[in-house]
Amino acid sequence: MRRVEGSLMAFTYRDLQFVTKNFSEKLGGGAFGSVFKGALPDSTLVAVKKLEGVRQGEKQFRAEVSTIGTVQHVNLIKLLGFCSQRTRRLLVYEHMPRGSLDRHLFETSSSHGVLSWETRYQIALGVARGLEYLAPEWIAGTAITTKADVFSYGMMLFEIVSGRRNVGRPDDGGAVDFFPSTAAGLLVGGGDLMGAVDGRIRGDADVAEMERACRIACWCVQDDERARPSMGTVVQVLEGLLEVSVPPIPTSFKMLANPSKKHLDFFTCLPSA
Repeated sequence: MRRVEGSLMAFTYRDLQFVTKNFSEKLGGGAFGSVFKGALPDSTLVAVKKLEGVRQGEKQFRAEVSTIGTVQHVNLIKLLGFCSQRTRRLLVYEHMPRGSLDRHLFETSSSHGVLSWETRYQIALGVARGLEYLAPEWIAGTAITTKADVFSYGMMLFEIVSGRRNVGRPDDGGAVDFFPSTAAGLLVGGGDLMGAVDGRIRGDADVAEMERACRIACWCVQDDERARPSMGTVVQVLEGLLEVSVPPIPTSFKMLANPSKKHLDFFTCLPSA
């Protein structure tokens, strides 16, 4: 391994085989590949992501890595290095010892216990601040637009509130149980949103914060990208600096929710103190 531009390290594939003990401990995976736990020679723990199905030239890949590597923010994982050898593309990030948000929300056997509402809200705000800080990224020649990030953030925010995955499935009555649709219907219909909060923390949740989170989440997942807020607006809403009005139910949700009230305008500034 060697240092390249800035503080990034360039690894050989053999280096990363050694670092990860031949990729023996898998931490997780996603659309772009699998992530493995490793340790550098100085004992620094790392997460090594093997990118799969990415066809890029070495020069382009290094240019992108160099750009991402300059990003530093308290709410963003730091990129430590990369490997670009023949067709192999790997990224080396700092390791998150406490695991992923997904694990804390959905694994009932987690030794860390249930995330409190206060912790969830701070996570939601931290992620929003991190996304606000970033420029759109380009991976494998496909643009990841800021509005796509906003949509993904909104779906994640629904999961933080409900404590369950946003997966449509039939309930006992035969209807599809899809939390974002349920939350949207309650917002528009003036229902009791507290009943939609993760039952494990329902008595702990702040009513105003929870409603604020559901409203901005629903704005984030609007079908029309132009209706979605910027991440800067999301941050201000979660901080209580902007007040969001009742959003329209996204067209994709309308088969699963029946609005009883018309929506209002997008947001209004709070009067100054």
